[in-house]
Amino acid sequence: MLEDSPNTRVDAVLAKLGNALESGDINAAVNLFQTDCYWRDLATFTWNLKTLEGHDQIRDMLETQLSSIGPSHFRQDEKEMASDNDGVIDGWFSFETKVARGYGHIRIKNGLIWTLLTTMSELKGHEEPKGFNRPMGAEHGHDPNRKTWAEKRLQEAAELGYKTQPYVVIIGGGQGGIALGARLRQLGVPTIIIEKNERAGDSWRKRYKSLCLHDPVWYDHLPYIPFPENWPVFAPKDKIGDWLEMYTKVMELNYWSSTTCKSAKYDETTKEWTVVVERDGQEVVLKPKQLVLATGMSGKANVPKFKGQDIFKGEQQHSSQHPGPDAYRGKKVVVIGSNNSAHDICAALWEGGADVTMVQRSSTHIVRSDSLMEIGLGDLYSERAVVSGMTTRKADLIFASLPYRIMHEFQIPLYDKMREKDAKFYADLEKAGFMLDWGADGSGLFMKYLRRGSGYYIDVGACDLIIDGSIKLKSGSDVDHLTEDAVVLKDGSVLPADLVVYATGYGSMNGWAADLISKEVADKVGKCWGLGSDTPKDPGPWEGEQRNMWKPTQQEGLWFHGGNLHQSRHYSQYLSLQLKARQVGLDTPVYGLQKPHHIG
Repeated sequence: MLEDSPNTRVDAVLAKLGNALESGDINAAVNLFQTDCYWRDLATFTWNLKTLEGHDQIRDMLETQLSSIGPSHFRQDEKEMASDNDGVIDGWFSFETKVARGYGHIRIKNGLIWTLLTTMSELKGHEEPKGFNRPMGAEHGHDPNRKTWAEKRLQEAAELGYKTQPYVVIIGGGQGGIALGARLRQLGVPTIIIEKNERAGDSWRKRYKSLCLHDPVWYDHLPYIPFPENWPVFAPKDKIGDWLEMYTKVMELNYWSSTTCKSAKYDETTKEWTVVVERDGQEVVLKPKQLVLATGMSGKANVPKFKGQDIFKGEQQHSSQHPGPDAYRGKKVVVIGSNNSAHDICAALWEGGADVTMVQRSSTHIVRSDSLMEIGLGDLYSERAVVSGMTTRKADLIFASLPYRIMHEFQIPLYDKMREKDAKFYADLEKAGFMLDWGADGSGLFMKYLRRGSGYYIDVGACDLIIDGSIKLKSGSDVDHLTEDAVVLKDGSVLPADLVVYATGYGSMNGWAADLISKEVADKVGKCWGLGSDTPKDPGPWEGEQRNMWKPTQQEGLWFHGGNLHQSRHYSQYLSLQLKARQVGLDTPVYGLQKPHHIG
């Protein structure tokens, strides 16, 4: 019956929610939620990225924020039909606050809200110049003092950072800094991106030669300019580098390459940073109000210390420094580690004629690339999804609408399917001595990534070389020490080596804050990344969001932006809106500022 359709049910709940919030009836609003409920807010109600769990947390947020936020105009999106999935109603809606327009997703169980997602789309009066509001470009008419687009860009580039100051300085010009810079450019926020490499994209070009994206193209679009329809599913590193360089130019970013950030210090009185950089052999002092560290999760190399490293006569490299296999034909190479980089490097070395051994010190989650694409990503990020009408924005919001607290429950069945589909593959790997795991609770790749950012490999071929013995494997024992020409494991194994590659991952992003600002500020902020799930390498307490990422931190004016291409695209929107709001002087009362944990 029409009156009992999913659309009608969503309309009814949204009407009650809107009326309760607009009238300030907090109890009525809270009572529209199930006891077991989640409200994830991206900047609209909390000026934070915050997930509220249960009635008490929702009530506390509303008591603190409701009067200042002023939500209104909750309306179901007429272009998106609501649906009923085994008794759970899914719907989409728009809404407003005093200063912003928002978009959201709702799940309803037994007539009550189970999950609610509210996200900021734009700030009123500060909309991006796009669509009907796109700039004219050409200036028609007559003006003897007319400046061309190129002349204006040259003037801006010459003056910003010298005659005029940026509002935002972004340290790091990889995908994260570039995506955020593009968002800020469209919002009219004067921004400079600082990058130590010579060219945009060099953070990809300078990695080992076999590196390519392990995520498929549909998952990896940048803001505003999606990859073309003929772009490869898995892009090689140099192709990505060229795309980033092109993107930086056409998006008109103020990108300072070959520039090194030497120090940064915040003045609590003037509320601005003093950022000292070296550019073209000269020191330049920048005075931004906001500083963003977009140095990447894979930025600060974690190099283990072993006895004997000082006497080893061969080469030693962290995986981030490894140039590729060309110089190592016929050489003995020991790779310490068993995650993505370790597998890629081992496979390329074997192809290049090296004698390579992988040292696996702890278990690793493996998922085959084709299975991940088909089962793990296919409904949201695939050609099949595109054909069915799925857009990148909608896919991002569906993924964002699942609270982290229960996300593993949705992931476990997917990885159970992969385990069943590829049973022989996993049996062969274990027979070869490889130590496998499926995450702390069987939830696989995405939860491992969100919780710890490590501990997995998306198999694009290296596992077959382990299975057939082409890549030698030593598992279950850590390194004890190095001799002049070998790596010695704690079980007594001696692995002769001309080269040792430490594929041992990266440290927390707040390590960059310690280097550039001070250890005191890094400790004030606490560790970045992880959810506080109390699983390996993600100690509690529970945070419910990625620690310190894309949101205010305990250090005023300091922000962290990182993650994969998907996260750089998606979360750059909310970070840019938070920064724009501050630039134009809007009141931004932050609810639930994260407490620092796991310092040092």
